[in-house]
Parts: sequence; C-alpha cells; structure tokens
Amino acid sequence: MTDFPILSLMLLVPLVAGVICLLVSAQAARTVALIATLIVFVLGVVLWMNFDVGGAQWQFQENIPLFAGFSWALGIDGIALTLIMLSVFLMPICILASQSIEKRVGEYMAAFLLMEVLMIGVFAAQDLFLFYIFFEAGLIPMYLIIGIWGGADRIYASYKFFLYTLLGSIVMLIAMIWMAQTAGTTDIPTLMQYDFPPEAQTWLWLAFFASFAVKMPMWPVHTWLPDAHVQAPTAGSVILAGVLLKMGGYGFIRFSLPMFPEASAQFAWLIYALSMIAVVVTSLIALVQNDMKKLIAYSSVAHMAIVTLGLFAFNVQGLEGSMVVMLSHGLVSGALFLCVGIIYDRLHTREIDRYGGLSINMPKYALFFLLFTMASIGLPGTSGFVGELLSLMGIYQVSSWVALVAGTGVILGAGYMLYLYRRVAFGDQKNADAAAMPDLSLREWAMLAPITAAVLWMGVYPETFMAPMRGDIAALDARLARAKPAGDANLTLGSPKQLEEHAHEGGAH
Repeated sequence: MTDFPILSLMLLVPLVAGVICLLVSAQAARTVALIATLIVFVLGVVLWMNFDVGGAQWQFQENIPLFAGFSWALGIDGIALTLIMLSVFLMPICILASQSIEKRVGEYMAAFLLMEVLMIGVFAAQDLFLFYIFFEAGLIPMYLIIGIWGGADRIYASYKFFLYTLLGSIVMLIAMIWMAQTAGTTDIPTLMQYDFPPEAQTWLWLAFFASFAVKMPMWPVHTWLPDAHVQAPTAGSVILAGVLLKMGGYGFIRFSLPMFPEASAQFAWLIYALSMIAVVVTSLIALVQNDMKKLIAYSSVAHMAIVTLGLFAFNVQGLEGSMVVMLSHGLVSGALFLCVGIIYDRLHTREIDRYGGLSINMPKYALFFLLFTMASIGLPGTSGFVGELLSLMGIYQVSSWVALVAGTGVILGAGYMLYLYRRVAFGDQKNADAAAMPDLSLREWAMLAPITAAVLWMGVYPETFMAPMRGDIAALDARLARAKPAGDANLTLGSPKQLEEHAHEGGAH
C-alpha cells in the first residue's frame, strides 16, 4: 500500500469527474459529481485505515521532480490526514445539498469537484510552491460559486472575498521565494526543521500571517466572511465554513509555528489580543443579527479565535485542542448552514422573524437543529466540548486572563445560539407559510445523519481523531519548547516528561 500513489488518485478522480460534468446534461452532472465524491470518500477511508499511527511522521509520500526547485511532492502526517478526511466527508453532503441549483448545473458541479482537488492538495502538498498553488487556486472555484450561484449581492461579496484573500498572499509568495533561496530547498518537512535567523523570522512570520489571518479569518480582517456566507449557495457556505477556514489554521500549524518558533513567541501577544477581541466582539455582533446565515458566520469568527489561542498556547493541550476545534467546527458549522439551507429552500428567506414554532410542524428538523446548536455551544458529549476544553486548558497555562476572556466566548456563544433556536423552533407560529412547511425529506436525512454521527462520535470518543496527530503535535511541541513564553498561571499539568508518559499510557489503552 505504501508504494501506491493514493494521494494522486484522490486528486485525479474529482478532476476527471469535473471535466465530465462540463460535458453532460444537468441530471447526469449531479450523478457524476455524487459518485465521484463518494469514491474519493472511500479512498479517504482507505487512507485512514492504512495510516500507521505512531509510525513514520510522513506517510504515503510521492515525489516527482518536475523542474529546478519545483517537484510534485505529496505526503501526509496525522494533522493533514484528519483535515483531508473532513474535506472528503463533507463533499458528498454538499453535492446532495445542491439540488435546488437549476442554472448551469454542470459548471456548478465542476466547480465543486475542482474545489475538492485543491482542498486535498493543500493538505497533502509537501513542496512549498505546490502548496502555494493549491492554496491560492482554491480562491477561483469559490469565487465562481459565490459570484454565479450566489444571492442578490453576490458580485460584491465575491470580489470582496477574492481581493481580501489575494492581498495577503502576494506577501507570502515573496517570503516563500526568499526561504527557498536561503534554505536551498522547497521541501516542507525539511523547512520545518530548518532554523532561520531570528531577525529574518520576524519578517517571514508577518508575511505568512498576512495570508493566514485573512483565511482564518481573524478580527479585523474577517469582514469578507459574513458577506461571502450570506451570498453563497448553501453548499458553498458548508465548504467555506467546513474546510476553507481551516486552511488558515493549517497554515499556522504547518508553517508559522514550526518554521518561525522565535517569531511566533514574539508575536504571541498580538494573536492573544486579536483573538480576545474577536471572541467578545463577534459574539456580541452575532447576538443582534436578523439573518440566520450572518449569525452563524459571526459565530465562526468567534470559534476560529479559540483555535488561534490554542495554537499559540505553545503546549500540547492547546495544539491538540485547536485541531479538535477545527474538525468540530468544520462539522458543526457546516451542519448549521445545511439546517438554514433546508428551511431556506422551502420559504426562500433567512430572516429569523419569518419563522417560529417550527418544532410543531418540523419536529425531526428541530431535533437535528437542536443537536447542532448544542454542539456549537460546546455541550459535553458533543465534538465542540472536547476541543474548547483542551484549548482553554492550554491557554490557561500561558495566561489566566486570556483564558478568562476566551471563556466568555463560550457563555456568549450559548446566548446567541439558544436565542436563535428559541426564535426559530419555539414560540408562536406567526406565519402560515412557515407553519405549512413539510418536515425533512429522505435526501435531507442523508445530509444531516452522517454529520450527527460524526459530531457525537467525536464528542464521546475523541481518541479516534486525536490518535493520528498526537505524534506530530508532540514533535511540534518539542520544536516550540525553546521559544516558549513564560506563563502567569500557577497551574502546571505536569512536566513535559510526565505528560509524555501520560500520553504513552493513553496510547497503550
């Protein structure tokens, strides 16, 4: 299995299917897209089953030198594996959610399949410039999906999305060229071990930060996200919240932290400040929204702020927590957008006030919606709890004040999500047309049931998702140890050695 180019195959299948979708009728395009995404999902499961937990850090490597300084280099570690699985898991669900698309169906499906190729490519690339190409090219299909199949203000939203995300990336490319020349290699695993001079690290870190902060999105460069979400079609929102926002977090964990540890420690205060503002401010903005999609979009910014806090906690709990929050948010936020899409298809409005009392005529829908609302808040037993608890434990070791402010995000999150749920599912049925909406169809069950299973599984037994990446996070933690900032909290969860022993005990179970 180790010699089989499974990663290239996972990129090839959706690419070929995308071309086919352009050439066939609308109904055939839907079928082709669904079959192709399911095949890629099966390949993802094969990848997961064959991944050797605790084995070599980099597995399934492929390397074909193309021309000087550039090679087709693919390979994954546990962190990349979990994010690829998230991508291939959500993709068939997105195709199922796209039944309401009537115009240019073939092109729409092709755009989604191209999106899948580029998402897998970002997480699997092991060459610096190959990563950059995948990372930036992901803008194009998303830009088209919002700009052609989006809402009334789709042109404005797609331009804003494109310009914001492109601007940060130009600086990153210049930094990458300098790094490749200085280190004499574009191989990402090699660069992760390379020690750049501390004064250069500062500038390199800022260049990468310019790109990743917009992708995350961090406050104050988050303003493109609510616009993009509101205008995007349902499936576009799912993939945007589910996977595209994770590319920023992946960038931090793959580049900023291991390659520039000193600079990361130097700028940790900046990350804490922006993340604390994001948690509080965007949660308060979410409280006053009338548009469901906007509310969920602002909640995404608040959740991703918990991720950045965990990443820059410089300890194992914070790093593991931020990865689990990313996976959990990908599932839960995607599911919440699906829930909005389901009632939007029936009533064609996202105004919260137009609904009410849906638990009377759509009880099954109300139950799913409740579960995802609770997972978003971080109810124990759901995926949200595990990640938030670990992230806050990690950040508490660095600063009890930052942890306190981040903790308010959990309380505010409960406020706006429960307020949303009460107004949609409970109360009087004000509008006859909302009261007449039918409950979930079989197709909608097929969309929500798998995510429900994954959210509960991650909440009850997170080890499945944490085991593959534990070794990589321990290696990253060891790399960061020399730059670790001193914490103000007296809490220590044991020395690194004790923690390591504890982790090994956990692994033995």
